[in-house]
Amino acid sequence: MARPQCDPMLTARFTAPAVPKTLVHRPELLARLTAGVQGPLTLINGPAGSGKTVLTAHWAAAGARAPRPPVWLTVEPDDAPGVFWAYVLEALHRGGVELPATVGGPTRAEGVTQSFLVRLAAALADAVQPVVLVLDQFDTAQPPAMTEGLDFVLRHAAGGLRIVLTSRTDSLLPLHRYRAAGEIAEIRHADLRFTHADAEALLGEHRLDLSQDGVRLLMQRTEGWAAGVRLCALAMQRSPDPEAFVRQFAADRTTIADYLLKEVLDAQPPDTQDLLLRVSITDRVHPDLADALTGRDDAARTLAGLARDNAFLEQVDASAWYRLHPLFAEVLRAHLRQRHPGLEQQLHGRAARWLAATGRLTEAVVQAAEAGDWPFAAEQLVDGLAIGRLFTGLEAEQLNRAFAPLPADAPGVAPALVGAAARLVAEDLPGYEDAVRHADSRLSAGSGGAARLSRAFLGVLAGRTTGDAAATERAAADAERLLGELPARRVAAHPEIRALLLGALGVVRLGAGRLDAAEHVLRAAVEACDAGPPADRSTMPETDGTTVRAADPATQHPLSDALGSLALVELVQGRFREAADHARASLAVAERSALPPERRSGAAHLALAGVAVEHGDLPAARSHMQQATAAAGSRPEPVAALHAAVIGTRIAAHEGDGRAALAVLARLRPAATAAPASAWAVDELAVAESAAHLACGDAAAALRALDAVPRGRPEHALARARALLAAGRTGPAARELAALPAEDRLAPPAQQAARHLRAAIAAAQHGPGTAGPGPAGAALQAGAGTEELLRPQELRRPEELRQPDGLRRPPTRSGPPDRRLLREGPRPSPGRGRPVRHHRPGRAADGAPPVVEALSVRETEVLRHAARMLSTDEIAAELYVSANTVKTHLKSIYRKLGVTRRSDAVHRAEDLGLL
Repeated sequence: MARPQCDPMLTARFTAPAVPKTLVHRPELLARLTAGVQGPLTLINGPAGSGKTVLTAHWAAAGARAPRPPVWLTVEPDDAPGVFWAYVLEALHRGGVELPATVGGPTRAEGVTQSFLVRLAAALADAVQPVVLVLDQFDTAQPPAMTEGLDFVLRHAAGGLRIVLTSRTDSLLPLHRYRAAGEIAEIRHADLRFTHADAEALLGEHRLDLSQDGVRLLMQRTEGWAAGVRLCALAMQRSPDPEAFVRQFAADRTTIADYLLKEVLDAQPPDTQDLLLRVSITDRVHPDLADALTGRDDAARTLAGLARDNAFLEQVDASAWYRLHPLFAEVLRAHLRQRHPGLEQQLHGRAARWLAATGRLTEAVVQAAEAGDWPFAAEQLVDGLAIGRLFTGLEAEQLNRAFAPLPADAPGVAPALVGAAARLVAEDLPGYEDAVRHADSRLSAGSGGAARLSRAFLGVLAGRTTGDAAATERAAADAERLLGELPARRVAAHPEIRALLLGALGVVRLGAGRLDAAEHVLRAAVEACDAGPPADRSTMPETDGTTVRAADPATQHPLSDALGSLALVELVQGRFREAADHARASLAVAERSALPPERRSGAAHLALAGVAVEHGDLPAARSHMQQATAAAGSRPEPVAALHAAVIGTRIAAHEGDGRAALAVLARLRPAATAAPASAWAVDELAVAESAAHLACGDAAAALRALDAVPRGRPEHALARARALLAAGRTGPAARELAALPAEDRLAPPAQQAARHLRAAIAAAQHGPGTAGPGPAGAALQAGAGTEELLRPQELRRPEELRQPDGLRRPPTRSGPPDRRLLREGPRPSPGRGRPVRHHRPGRAADGAPPVVEALSVRETEVLRHAARMLSTDEIAAELYVSANTVKTHLKSIYRKLGVTRRSDAVHRAEDLGLL
């Protein structure tokens, strides 16, 4: 065969590289290669270090399952067409492919004749077995004549030639034709990226034991780039602490930098290198932004070429934007600082202004912060009415991170306001108060409406923590006025402002006990989150007849928060079905929006816990309380702490555990009263404390807790009547009830509690079955039997239990003492005679031990169903609870009655007159 030059053939080009000892086996890719060579063309395409050659060499060394061993040829970028074909013929010869002498060979380096290509194609078509030719590093640097000749031979070899190409760039071969004909198999960069399992396998080969978090961080930094993972593994072997290396390593100080600079950056022409260095200061780059950073107009062409050539730059979702590989960008930034000191800050400033001009607020703020241009960065939020984005939205964390280095003395009103907002987000109330005073000193009558709105906005949001209802109302009024003065389009572009304002105001009103006003403003907050054309939003289940649509990203958190707070208002008002609906809607918004746990509303779980207590489902109540506690974190808001204290106390009291109830109060009262607590909140805590003392059997302490706070609320009067009745003082208890407003003016829970207390007083004064004065006697004279009058609502048949709100509501607000009073009558107070009782739990006639503790109403109901010989599942169905809840009640019944079996419990209860 004639050779076009006198240079000897380089034997190394005909040998596949040795497979590394620390090889990651990738059976799926090997199988795809084996399947691919059943057709004419297989393309393995990826950037430098992506593992193209290693994969192909492993496949070739493993036998490759091809008709014959593949023929290997490493292509050099400067190969002339004639030299290339001479090497192809030599590779075929060394691979045992017999070609007729008539094929000939190239006679000059510049090219080959068409006749030679025809003869070669014909000879391969006549071969007994197909030839698989691997052309490693076959890039677009090859002359077009070479790829045209290769395409001709491949298409006319009639299946006798099958080619595997590895390349950093797409070949000049007409790939579209092969794709259209289904004659190409492609393994691309996305396929070559290491998976989490691949990285673990490689680290194992290097005897490195990295935690799962460490492996995830390594994958995040390298994005699965094979060479990056391998180089990091080598560096970790030399590190005394591999975990610390992964957390702290900087790409510019490792061998990764040398690799990328030599293999990628240095391979580019000077203008392209300059562009790469300048655009490395942004997370993603647009051609127009690149032109603004370079001062040239060639970015569109250059960026497209770099992406096509797999130069660690890729197009973002087929858009006009591009992004650099994070490690490459890190190396480029370090190189930029070294080559052009001081230029990086200037480039950040240019990028900030270009991004702001094109409406990309978050990216503009981040770039301005990197430039240290704090006035410009803060003005984007304040002047753009976007200060709410620090509190909500997908970019909230990124924005707060950008402003973390903001100096306290940065000049201008906007930086002062943003600094105060950042401290409020961090729940640093002292820091916020200092910062807001600093902002107030810079605000003046001449400050723009946007700045004054931002100040009022912060005042309302701070009210949730400070508890100053009057100041919050003033700030809310200022904010509402300023919103009306600003252009409607600007306001509409940021619906989170109004949503956050209304949500915070609603919580403050709830904390002040202004329930109707709180409900009104919280419903308005939900509506504010529902801005935009309905056609653009998917809908959620209706709540209280109102469709709640999925909010845009900036209003997802305010919507979830407002719904949860609204559920709490409805819980306090006794509208339990509505409370449950809105609480579940709140959790659905959080789930659908993928809000992180620390940004989810605990109010929804608090409301569901309260509803579960009313329903008698204590396991569910405890579960929701745990989730509410987790959502509140270490610094719960006063309103959340208040409701957690009240509901937690109610759960413990419902179980008859007074000490646990008092412990809940002791733990949560400081947070509930951290801010100046309203009279309503103080009274709520006093009522809860009185119920806890009654659960301990201490009526005197219950009265002291109530008498320590001002009276006036029906709930306070009811709690006092309950405590008086428990102390045996039926006359004062009756007078407390008589002083209540008309029943139709009471909330449903208060109405229900009043009825039960009146029945208990009647029983205590006249004895069961006796018609006497008062409501109880009147009811008897009207034809209601004593048993029916005194039978608690939750002991009636299931069909009698359906309330207008669809829930089964035992009177748990009255606590266990009410239920005990209905069974026993009041306890005698010192110096008074013992009241007459129908039945009193104690030692039975047969000498059985006395009852350890009074049964709760729900436990009595379970026992009644057990006496009817219903199974556990049947009882659960009757009571609309889970079978596990029934089992929990049964265990408690056995303990209290001193028995171990269901039948014994029924007999014991009958003996004691409990059934």
